[in-house]
Amino acid sequence: MATRIRLMRVGKIRTPYFRIVVTDSRKARNGLSIEEIGRYSPKEEPSLIQINSDRALYWLKTGALPTAAVEALLKITGDWQKHKGLPGTEGTLRVAPARPEKRVAYEAAVKQAMEEPKEGATTLKKKAQEKLAAKAAPVVEEAPAAPVAEEAPVAEAVVEAPVVEETPAAEAVAEATEGAAE
Repeated sequence: MATRIRLMRVGKIRTPYFRIVVTDSRKARNGLSIEEIGRYSPKEEPSLIQINSDRALYWLKTGALPTAAVEALLKITGDWQKHKGLPGTEGTLRVAPARPEKRVAYEAAVKQAMEEPKEGATTLKKKAQEKLAAKAAPVVEEAPAAPVAEEAPVAEAVVEAPVVEETPAAEAVAEATEGAAE
């Protein structure tokens, strides 16, 4: 039986994701495989390449032939150089930086939220209520008083109160009230 180490495509349209498998060379690309020895995702930056080195070296020693694409991946990880006895066994695999844990990011966001000022509106409903209240009772701002700068003295006008003349009806009411009081 001729065995090959090749890529088995999985994933959605325009989102390729491959499994590195050992299979019979007569089987279909996504047909039955003997063993899965790794994964490859070319869409990530840097590309995700995970290969179980022990199993890859075992299958290479037993005579499994890699396809051109898998051979390139094995050269990147350094497994091909180990198998052939060539220098450069460390490979040129780039590793993505570790992502911070979601729990740590969540705790930092909660801590930041606790430090925010507690005054003022925080929701859209409260903001809408504040706008309606502001429209119903508009705040009248007083104009600032202009500074008094060397003005001419203003003469105060004396306003006399108008003299109110009593009418005959008013006199009659006054006399009636005096007579009733006696």
